[in-house]
Amino acid sequence: MQISALAIVLAAGKGTRMKSDIPKVMHALAGAPILVHVLAAATAASVDEICVVVGPDMEEVGDIARSVDPKIHVVLQAEQRGTADAVKAAQNAFAGFGGSVIVLYGDTPLLHAETINRIRRELADGADIVVIGFEAKDPTGYGRLLLDERGRLIGIREEKDASAEERAITLCNSGIMGFGSGKTLANLLSRIGNANAKGEFYLTDAVTLAHAGALDTRMLRADASEVLGVNSRAELAQAEATIQHRLRDKVMEEGATLIAPETVFLSHDTKIGKDVVIEPNVFIGPGVVIEDRATVHAFCHFVEAHIGANAEVGPFARLRPGTELGSKTKVGNFVEIKTSEIAEGAKVPHLTYVGDTSVGVRANIGAGTITCNYDGFAKHRTEIGAGAFIGSNSSLVAPVKIGEGAYVGSGSVISKDVPADALALTRAPHEERPGWAARFRKLKKRK
Repeated sequence: MQISALAIVLAAGKGTRMKSDIPKVMHALAGAPILVHVLAAATAASVDEICVVVGPDMEEVGDIARSVDPKIHVVLQAEQRGTADAVKAAQNAFAGFGGSVIVLYGDTPLLHAETINRIRRELADGADIVVIGFEAKDPTGYGRLLLDERGRLIGIREEKDASAEERAITLCNSGIMGFGSGKTLANLLSRIGNANAKGEFYLTDAVTLAHAGALDTRMLRADASEVLGVNSRAELAQAEATIQHRLRDKVMEEGATLIAPETVFLSHDTKIGKDVVIEPNVFIGPGVVIEDRATVHAFCHFVEAHIGANAEVGPFARLRPGTELGSKTKVGNFVEIKTSEIAEGAKVPHLTYVGDTSVGVRANIGAGTITCNYDGFAKHRTEIGAGAFIGSNSSLVAPVKIGEGAYVGSGSVISKDVPADALALTRAPHEERPGWAARFRKLKKRK
């Protein structure tokens, strides 16, 4: 039986190695802040409460946490005095909590919900402390897990305090720890000192204290890639590569075809249906849904867009926020669309900008068409009726309505509403001057 759980997420670190004014947990990974991925894992593991610990002047980090779930507690660690001090900042959340307490880190975005649940099962089985460890090819910088002759966890040694023998250990501490109860955690925290090389209060000392007090201390192993802490731009890139691999595998397992998976970039919330085909070099930003049997050709860029079933998009198409493509629509090469609805069967084949527009069923937008939606101060809408035909190289000056079945002649600038089934033209009269070109060339040659 699983007991209730509180997750404390430590997110107060500034991340100096990132060389950034932005807190490291706010850097984007697959289209979302690093912290969001950690909170998503905790939520997927069905923890009952979440508390996020932030540092001074990190209000935006708290805002991100609350945007995930308004019920998340956000508390302040006033001074950077170590991990035990950071956890102690959340004592109002865990002191009276009846279930287990799991300490997570806001910079480990690749953590699986199942690993959190493994900790919960061990705690439900009677463990007082559970630590997630991993084997490191190069353990430099990590705390080492100390085991007794029977393989039981007896302590964690930070590298700066480790002996030469202990530094040779490759079983390392991920930092992720579970405690059987809030009472157990509070008791151990009250006894942790800072007599170490850095003068900080290490949460890892809780293991040594627990073992000395005959508490049940256990260790679970995870893959090193899963517990990667993002502390630098290089590690951020490494995490991005890992999460992209996961996301690609997921959509392919669910029935989509990625012709060259390594060239397709997805976001944490991308939704792709069955029998979708995505060609190489496609970037899919946050908020994108692609329905069943749609085809995405090469070199497309989408953000906050919805692509209907059996639609065809690209190559070289850009769908900006607010784009809604109905079923069986076609958006071709070098087309940009934003805040617009393209109804079923409508076509925007090539070289066109459509902004703040509704396009009716089976309408056709000719090459080079522009909806002129911005007057320098405000945006205005264009409405194109069902079955309308917009000739190539036309400019529709919003606000304007093109009626159902209407035709707009190529090269027109339309600034007035066009009735249904009408033809609108704004071309200048065709003029010919016989022999003019020959005379012009002869004149130029004389000079």
